Amino acid sequence: MLNNLTDTEEGDGGAQSQGDSNPKESSPFINSSEAAAEKNQQYDGKNMALFEEEMDTSPMVSSLLSSLANYSNLPQGCKEHEEAENNEAESARKKPVKAPQLGTLMGVYMPCIQNIFGVILFLRMTWLVGIGGVIGTFIIVFMCCATTMLTAISMSAIATNGVVPAGGSYYMISRSLGPEFGGAVGICFYLGTTYAGAMYILGAIELLLIYIAPKAAIFPLEGLEGAEAEAALLNNMRVYGTILLTSMATVVFVGVKYVNKLALVFLACVILSILAVYAGVTKTGIDPPDFPVCILGNRTLVWKNFDVCAKTIETANGTITTQLWRMFCDSPFLNATCDKYFVANNVTQIQGIPGVTSGVLADNLFGTYYEKGDLIAKPLLESVEDHDDPLTNANRYVLADITSFFTLLVGIYFPSVTGIMAGSNRSGDLRDAQKSIPIGTIAAITTTSFVYMSSVILFGACIEGVVLRDKFGEGVHGNLVIGTLAWPSPWVIVIGSFFSTCGAGLQSLTGAPRLLQAIAKDGIVPALRIFGHGKANGEPTWSLLLTACICESGILIASLDSVAPILSMFFLMCYMFVNLACALQTLLRTPNWRPRFKFYHWALSFLGMSLCLTLMFLCSWHYAIVAMGIAGSIYKYIEFTGAEKEWGDGIRGLSLSAARYALMRLEEGQPHTKNWRPQLLVLVSTDAEQNVEQPRLLSLTNQLKAGKGLTIVGTALEGTYLANYEQAQRADQALRKLMETEKVKGFCQVTVSSNLRDATSHLLQASGLGGLKHNAVLVSWPRNWKQGDENQTWRNFIELVRETTIARLALLVPKNISAFPSNGERFTEGHIDVWWIVHDGGMLMLLPFLLRQHKVWRKCKMRIFTVAQLDDNSIQMKKDLTTFLYHLRIDAMVEVVEMHDSDISAYTYEKTLVMEQRSQMLKQINLTKTEREREIQSITDSSRGSIRRKNPAAVITQLSVTEEPPATSKEEKPEEESKSASPPVSPPAQVQLIHDNTTPASPATPATPLTPGEEAQSPGEQIQRTWTEKCDGEAAKPLGVTTQDDIKDIFNMKPEWENLNQSNVRRMHTALRLNEVILKKSSEAKLVLLNMPGAPRNRTGDENYMEFLEVLTDGLNRVLLVRGGGREVITIYS
Repeated sequence: MLNNLTDTEEGDGGAQSQGDSNPKESSPFINSSEAAAEKNQQYDGKNMALFEEEMDTSPMVSSLLSSLANYSNLPQGCKEHEEAENNEAESARKKPVKAPQLGTLMGVYMPCIQNIFGVILFLRMTWLVGIGGVIGTFIIVFMCCATTMLTAISMSAIATNGVVPAGGSYYMISRSLGPEFGGAVGICFYLGTTYAGAMYILGAIELLLIYIAPKAAIFPLEGLEGAEAEAALLNNMRVYGTILLTSMATVVFVGVKYVNKLALVFLACVILSILAVYAGVTKTGIDPPDFPVCILGNRTLVWKNFDVCAKTIETANGTITTQLWRMFCDSPFLNATCDKYFVANNVTQIQGIPGVTSGVLADNLFGTYYEKGDLIAKPLLESVEDHDDPLTNANRYVLADITSFFTLLVGIYFPSVTGIMAGSNRSGDLRDAQKSIPIGTIAAITTTSFVYMSSVILFGACIEGVVLRDKFGEGVHGNLVIGTLAWPSPWVIVIGSFFSTCGAGLQSLTGAPRLLQAIAKDGIVPALRIFGHGKANGEPTWSLLLTACICESGILIASLDSVAPILSMFFLMCYMFVNLACALQTLLRTPNWRPRFKFYHWALSFLGMSLCLTLMFLCSWHYAIVAMGIAGSIYKYIEFTGAEKEWGDGIRGLSLSAARYALMRLEEGQPHTKNWRPQLLVLVSTDAEQNVEQPRLLSLTNQLKAGKGLTIVGTALEGTYLANYEQAQRADQALRKLMETEKVKGFCQVTVSSNLRDATSHLLQASGLGGLKHNAVLVSWPRNWKQGDENQTWRNFIELVRETTIARLALLVPKNISAFPSNGERFTEGHIDVWWIVHDGGMLMLLPFLLRQHKVWRKCKMRIFTVAQLDDNSIQMKKDLTTFLYHLRIDAMVEVVEMHDSDISAYTYEKTLVMEQRSQMLKQINLTKTEREREIQSITDSSRGSIRRKNPAAVITQLSVTEEPPATSKEEKPEEESKSASPPVSPPAQVQLIHDNTTPASPATPATPLTPGEEAQSPGEQIQRTWTEKCDGEAAKPLGVTTQDDIKDIFNMKPEWENLNQSNVRRMHTALRLNEVILKKSSEAKLVLLNMPGAPRNRTGDENYMEFLEVLTDGLNRVLLVRGGGREVITIYS
């Protein structure tokens, strides 16, 4: 009978049997050339009968362990490409701002000129030329100007790609690169603008205290040397800087209109100062000014407290000493004791500004870099000095105040080319922004670049080297060095630069708070929302307060040379992302990317971006790292907590292009085993209010996602899509909310169909895209499947098992899902037990490893149990399994459980008998009234005849006599088909039938065994024969009262047991034996993972299949039933 049943079930497989089979290349441990007789021998044992139908695809572990010890992987698996889920939200439309209609000249060109020309040009440009040399400084200026020109080209392309509302550079960056980049770069731009204000204020104070009113110093510098003098100067800068900052912030708070009115005055000061310099350069070629420099030996002297550059002078009364003599000697007499270096060297007076035709340019071509405290010397003059003597009278010489090097010069100079965004910041005030911004900005950069480059050459050609390297003009009577070159008076430059720096500081304190307010109002940084508020007229009061505090931190640094590299970092980062935005939009060829400005190219943008990055690290690598860290932190903060915006940005377009490219790559071939990750399709059910009924299923999903990969959470609704659209939307929102609560990153999908079975099948087939599809299905065990009203639930479940098998998908079925831990729970100890019965591609090994990566299961230890049969060497099996786990790098305890063949117990027969009677009753539920009465009468007659039989011989005789003709089988087929068509009985009748299942029952009419001649029947006839055997032959006993004879003969029912389906008996025996062993070993385990037997190929045994699984897992708290997907998912190779 066993062979007949096996043949019948294989015949019934039909097309499904192809889904159960596994190609040879996908099963490295299966010898596909085994004879059918050898295959059938695996089923002879009673212990593993529950898994017999899939032994050809999932062989016993005991038969494979020797091969698994020398495990080899396959080039199969699934490739990971997980993308973060972005919720779409509409951004608020900005209201157009009515403002004066400005043209290109006044709206863009002049503001850019005013912002680009600044404090560095007047206070540090000559020093940069002196230290770096004409060639070195020209390279620096060219690099910085080229960077701003390339950035301006990119900015022009972005600005002309549609209307740019008021908001300028921040608006362009955020709308081109998205809220994360926009917020990060916007804040960096804000910090750069704020520190620029600090730099301008420090420059104004430096002009005030050194060149305009030195006597105003609160901490006097007279008589101080070295560190003391430097500290006194810095303290003066801090005090006066704070006073000036407070004054400027008050002016901005009282009224910005005053700042705007003074802007033209400040601009006039800048232009007048530059014209004065060019006029002075021209004059040096005709009549050089008289600015003598006094040099002792080759050391430049501080021209202070002496009037004549000589040791002695000849008069009519003889030789007399000068004030310079008294500075280096202890008395004014010729026999006084003097400084050794003063005695050994002559004093020389040279012209500080020899003129543009003097040829001094050749001496200034190359740079001279100093350590802090070095003497500023003229190399061509002779000097006699004793290197062993310490330096004395150091305050008499011009000394280097900082250590200089090329990259420092870059950091100090770059702020002088910032300000190119001034025009775009006023985009809301322009008559035609798309025309004015490109023309005005590029013209301004061209003008300023010409001025800077020509200044480098002219300064080197007109001014003596020692004067250029004298930062504060100490060798030229304390004059501003660039002022000595100006015509008609140095005071033109001093006064003009003072007002221009004050004006630039006011502009920074005006613009920075508005930029912060724009970022805060966008709502992308929750922590900044308070700064979006201001006065009734919209002035950003809170933003101004924060800006003043940050600016004060720059003023406390008190050194212009230290603050300049800081703001260089922030501006360079802003410019870098402007170039990146243009390059991305160009390369992605977004349909909306149609700039009116045509003179751009992605290569130019990438070159500009590369120059920005290079200059960042040239200026100061540690500042660069800090600035990038700040921007990165802001980016991640906005990404995780900020408001989600959809601005049509380039990063979203880049994500789409990258996703398309990755999906196309996934289609190219089979992914490797090493790339396999559980890409989960989680099937959940919802109640009438569309709330998820099994929330712990998503908790388990989160705990399994240590392997990352794809997650799709799906649910099915019954009905039509048109009628249930709102329900589907509510279900979608419920899924999203639960996924967010359980921190499951992935996608959700709701499918509506005429019935739940089809909807679930559609989810299984259609979820995913291209190669990015699920490879595993996670679904909860149907909890109340034995109840009459849940009849369709378990049928849907079994169909799902069959579909995952034919689709080669792994299946994970948690039982008692409500008992599984939430993400907040922690197991401090315990075990995760794996019962590895059949080889499933390694799923049972991989899942506990992934679970233990999560904090819930991290402290649980892993145990692996496998089953040894009578003929297996359990000791060798344990050694091979230990070796295999060692190669897999999985730490687990190993135990081999011996399950020898044993007699089938009376309890097993009784359990099977009750199960088959229940199956017959379930069948009766779906019959029509007439069919039900006819079937009950047939069952009653058969039962009465069975009671009268007393010996086995009579039973065998009746078996051969009462064989049903083929017509009987044909009549059963409509009954089977009518199950879905007939109306279900009322719930009370269903409950009664299920309840009566517990009463003792007599055996049903036995099935007729196939004769050898009938074994050659067609598959269709075999299918019908199997139906008769498993259903008709297992009729339920009529409901009645248990008699005393029934109790007396409880252990003498052998004839009734022999009439049972022997395949069901053996499977029940397997389930009971395995359950007994699992309870014995794993009753205290936190989780038990177990091979899930496949669904029967013959659909008539579906209800029995559910009973087998119920018995197999009975008494276990948390169980995860696992079916592999027919491919290897874990490998020993790197």
